[in-house]
Amino acid sequence: MLSIIDIIEDTTVDGPGFRTAIYAAGCPNQCPGCHNPESWDINKGKPVSTGEILEKVLADDFANVTFSGGDPMFQPEGFTELARAIKEKSRKNIWCYTGYKFENILNNPKQAQLLKYIDVLVDGKFQQSLRDESLLFRGSSNQRLIDVKASLREEKVVCLNYNPYL
Repeated sequence: MLSIIDIIEDTTVDGPGFRTAIYAAGCPNQCPGCHNPESWDINKGKPVSTGEILEKVLADDFANVTFSGGDPMFQPEGFTELARAIKEKSRKNIWCYTGYKFENILNNPKQAQLLKYIDVLVDGKFQQSLRDESLLFRGSSNQRLIDVKASLREEKVVCLNYNPYL
């Protein structure tokens, strides 16, 4: 079971193209200026089985997947189970937003398991003083779009150079 605030289908704001966004409840960061402060309290979410979420994700043939919140890394076991099932049953890519830094996630065995199934990680706490509305798919300039597979392979952060205009 995961504590979920909402599931939004066919969104275009949490990664490229149409996506099914799963908004986790619970976030220890509580960043000032957060766009989703109602998600901070894990008890504000409703319990949803990974099977039920998987059905919604797989029902949309065209949409990829985004884990957001709150912070999915606050519920790493459940999101790992969900991400593994998505990868086993589809070719969907998965983006994950987290306030945790990639380097710290690697040192947390439960969170590091989730990385195996994530394609792009948007890491770092939102910082109001670094807010930049011109950035694609992130709120502040300290946040990175990380190519997780390349980063794990090269054992260092490899940022994704995403430019939809090329």
